[in-house]
Amino acid sequence: MKKVQFTETILRDANQSLVATRLGYDQFEPILDEIDRAGFYSVECWGGATFDVCLRFLHEDPWERLRKIRKKLPNTKLQMLLRGQNLLGYKPYPDDVVRRFVRAAVKNGIDIVRTFDALNDTRNLKVAIEETVKAGAMASGAISYTTSPVHTLDKYVAQAKEMAQMGVGSICIKDMAGILSPKDAYDLVAAIKDAVDLPLVVHTHSTTGLAFMTYMKAVEAGADVIDTAISPFSGGTSQPATETLNYALRELGYETGLNDDALLKMANFFKPIRADFLSDGTLNPISMATDTQCLNYQIPGGMLSNLLSQMKMLNALDKYEDALLETPRVRADMGYPPLVTPTSQLIGTQAVQNVMAGERYKNVGAEMRAYCRGEYGQTPAPIDPEIRAKILKGEQPIEGRFADTLPKDSFEKAKAQLGDTARCDEDVLSYISFPEVAEKFFAERKAAEEKVVRYSITQL
Repeated sequence: MKKVQFTETILRDANQSLVATRLGYDQFEPILDEIDRAGFYSVECWGGATFDVCLRFLHEDPWERLRKIRKKLPNTKLQMLLRGQNLLGYKPYPDDVVRRFVRAAVKNGIDIVRTFDALNDTRNLKVAIEETVKAGAMASGAISYTTSPVHTLDKYVAQAKEMAQMGVGSICIKDMAGILSPKDAYDLVAAIKDAVDLPLVVHTHSTTGLAFMTYMKAVEAGADVIDTAISPFSGGTSQPATETLNYALRELGYETGLNDDALLKMANFFKPIRADFLSDGTLNPISMATDTQCLNYQIPGGMLSNLLSQMKMLNALDKYEDALLETPRVRADMGYPPLVTPTSQLIGTQAVQNVMAGERYKNVGAEMRAYCRGEYGQTPAPIDPEIRAKILKGEQPIEGRFADTLPKDSFEKAKAQLGDTARCDEDVLSYISFPEVAEKFFAERKAAEEKVVRYSITQL
């Protein structure tokens, strides 16, 4: 009997895609014992936007959050999503920072580091993969799946082979926008399984309504692991429901290893939490709908909810559809990058700026200029030369790997700069990732601790 295993995404991608990662540790801590009992291949609980949101909005130390989860899930592999050379931020970092970050993640409890690059530039995966293996964790090399005139089956297979040579322990097809069709899933899984002797994971979203069918054909072709979300946080821009696929695959004769009782308790636990997010407006009903137009504009789940929020803040929801239509046009101009963090933000933000200004590329942010300079890596196809020239205004693009041009002692400089403010190396890494946000968090942490001390003294 063939075994198909599950990665549960409720603690990371599911809540990132539906509620902008606002699920706090205290909200899910009571159910961690059941999650540990459920029998998952892994639980994706860290990385992606969780790090930023913990510091910026939830007033949580992301490293402490990871340690707490690790303690409560002793029998389950913990998994994180890493943006390659961009770590958990939105720009490339020096190699010394990448190595230290990966080591710290593994030390604090991560077992599997799923690493991707937004452009599928494998030069941006190499250091993170090397350090993951060196630290004793599994490196899962991810292919950022997309469709375009320049993305082919042969290119995806070649990337899988290259990552295997780098030392990854598994390959992941990362379909962040839910555009992987059942047929293409079957063909791609079969081709990679034929070329690489490694476990194959498939990740998708329910945005377009394809996901259940896509997973079934992927499993039929030989996929070993699928990413799913417990039912209250499934569907829409999230992943398909864990329980549904568990039921369907068992009926077809597959072994899943999941505990039905634990899954039921998880579902019952998260139902009222979902209702709270719905009632306070955090969960936008649009994020729960099936949107077949995503097959055209290819915006991933997390970006779709963020784009809605952005247009709402600009009081421009009436131009939301225009922004969606502009997105694929900007993407084509920029060399058909897969729309995943940070390129999804770059392309989506530029689409919004184009629509709001009424003129394409009239307003361009620093990140888009950095992209056009080549700081994010090699684009799948050349950037439109006229638009690139308009954005760079005579500045020449860089050649080679951008990280090679960065300082080699960035961590030590940041540590010296922080001084006593940093209590550990993890604080330094938080600061390097999000300087202003981390400084504010450190100040709030100190103020809260001093308040506790003052309260304790008054009680004596």
